[in-house]
Amino acid sequence: MKRVIGIGNALTDMLVNLRTDEVLKNFKLAKGSMSLVDSQLQHEISETLAGLPRSLSLGGSAGNTIRAMARLGCEVGFIGKVGQDKTGDFFIKALENLKVEPFIFRGTESSGECVSLISKDGERTMVTHLGAALELEPEEIDPSIFEGYDCLYVEGYLVQNHALIEKTARTAKACGLKVAIDLASFNVVAENLEFLRGLVKNYVDIVFANEDEAKTFSCEAEPINALQYISEMCELTIVKIGTKGALIKHEGEVVHVGIMAAAKRVDTTGAGDFYAAGFLAGMCQGLTLRQCGTIGAITAGKVIEVIGTTFGEEAWEDIFRLVTKVKTEKYLF
Repeated sequence: MKRVIGIGNALTDMLVNLRTDEVLKNFKLAKGSMSLVDSQLQHEISETLAGLPRSLSLGGSAGNTIRAMARLGCEVGFIGKVGQDKTGDFFIKALENLKVEPFIFRGTESSGECVSLISKDGERTMVTHLGAALELEPEEIDPSIFEGYDCLYVEGYLVQNHALIEKTARTAKACGLKVAIDLASFNVVAENLEFLRGLVKNYVDIVFANEDEAKTFSCEAEPINALQYISEMCELTIVKIGTKGALIKHEGEVVHVGIMAAAKRVDTTGAGDFYAAGFLAGMCQGLTLRQCGTIGAITAGKVIEVIGTTFGEEAWEDIFRLVTKVKTEKYLF
């Protein structure tokens, strides 16, 4: 596996630091979840947060993963849809600047936005209005998009359109690609359980899930049992178990990889996305499961030290230094 193309909701993130979790209670938002809302409700929530510190960055789950992989030196592409507006122009230009091959369609709605509510403990709760991202249709997924790629990476949040995600996975498989999926959020899994199980069983080779997502998907209380359940449907399964690291299973081999302790836990936005980026980057370089998991832990550990998913060159240089040590097996968890 050398080249990876991702598909996901092309979004811009608005990151808001909460003083308390009162807004979550007022709008009945489950802490740590992702909720799809209309533009009116998203605007209402944003107005409630007026005056709180906030920042903007490129977002979207698969977009985060693909952009991080580009920084790690991988050849990558991204499929998505934006509006015919300045936000859409910015999104495409940002991909090109990062050397991500853009397969970006234009919709009639405004570009999508995700309001990420960051609690004091660093946990994020996302309120998303998809806008133009929702207009991406199965008919736009042509086999020619996958030429030259070895793996398709799918964000689980795309399940708002079952036909789109199934057509994309089916087409990629027919073109000879491996298919990887991140299960996105426990509430997304719960609401689309049978569809996701069928998708994984029929088309998916690699599954990324955190502990809650794995439990919901498998109806197994223990992570190791959830890992086993999922692994019977696909080739490679990664179940992240918080501060205990991750369990990885491939063809009967089970590996436990620890975490890289963050200097400070500021914001968990993108932690799962960056873990997948590090892991897949390791796979693209032919590394072992433990090496892949360690690189995933490094990238995830770094992103939770900052607000959002954008950090400076000094942090990236530190990541590159640690990844080099991983390749020589001098730095493994």
